[in-house]
Amino acid sequence: MPQLGVSVVEGTVVRWLVAVGESVSADQPLCEIDTDKIVTEIPSPTAGTLAEVLVHEGETVEVGTLLARIAKTGHLGSDSDPQQPVSAFYSPVVVRLAAERGVDLSSVPGTGAGGRVRKQDVLAAAAAGVDERPLHIESPYRPDDEHEPAGQLSRMRRAIGAHMKRSLDTAATCTTWMEADMARVEAARRHAKASSLLGVTALPIVARAAMDALKEHPALNATLEGERYTRHDAVHLGVAVSLGEDGLIVPVIRDAHALSVEQLGLAIRDLARRARAGALAPDEVHGGTFTITNPGQFGSLMATPVINQPQVAILDLEAIVKRPIVVLDDAGDDVIEIRPQTILGLSWDHRALDGAQAAQYLGALRRRLERWDG
Repeated sequence: MPQLGVSVVEGTVVRWLVAVGESVSADQPLCEIDTDKIVTEIPSPTAGTLAEVLVHEGETVEVGTLLARIAKTGHLGSDSDPQQPVSAFYSPVVVRLAAERGVDLSSVPGTGAGGRVRKQDVLAAAAAGVDERPLHIESPYRPDDEHEPAGQLSRMRRAIGAHMKRSLDTAATCTTWMEADMARVEAARRHAKASSLLGVTALPIVARAAMDALKEHPALNATLEGERYTRHDAVHLGVAVSLGEDGLIVPVIRDAHALSVEQLGLAIRDLARRARAGALAPDEVHGGTFTITNPGQFGSLMATPVINQPQVAILDLEAIVKRPIVVLDDAGDDVIEIRPQTILGLSWDHRALDGAQAAQYLGALRRRLERWDG
């Protein structure tokens, strides 16, 4: 089992693409590995014949486990055969770049050590137009995968269900809601659109304000694993991305606390695009410290998000809707005005936090949004 990312410790063999006894060429995909909703093809490290499969479909094993053996062509079964373990793989950078440039990695000759495909090889192949097909002809997250029995949940749906059930079984989940006036945020969003700033919607503004509020309330930027509670200085922000009927995935923006609103907007757009193209690397869905989900983009008004384990809190951004509310005019009198309002929801783990902390955090976030000056 290759190390598909620094935070990946195990993987599940989804299916073998080559049968025992069949010939394979170097870099030909041998099997598919599922690491927490990211399906990756593992290429053959050498040419030869698949002599033995040691880990069968559906089995989950740790990184470093021998998956199969490959014998030199024409010597299958010989005791003197030097059989090669399946451990070569494309780096996440190479996979991502190939997906973005529409390059088929199996057609790219590698110039690195042992024939490894490097970033420069992918760029050269893209420039030469070696193969204009996308890396993934179709999404690996299809609910009606041809390899799934009819009527059964897809791998993605099963993974989501298991993760959510584990969270509910593990955390003492509570949810707190607070309403916020989004007039200043909406004004900033319109200004950004008029200025042709790509990716600036309400979400990156809320994300920026949410991380600023975490500085004031750092207890929420934390993880709880067993009885080990850890606060984190850096915010590795998970952003839930809907894949439609195919499910949900939460890619992570590393060191998001250091990004501007515009940078956050571009990062969110990039992750969402690659998530829907099935081009995320395994490391990009691990290691988050705080998560934001945005069902409001589909019109929902209130939800109870499930905590993304082992984090201790998840922020829910709902639809921004114009409603009449009571505000104070310049004379200090109550007046009714139409304002864009939203409901901010925070699910939090009562093992690590209390209701007062959740309410104080939402209050700090609301103040930042209602006073937003861009």
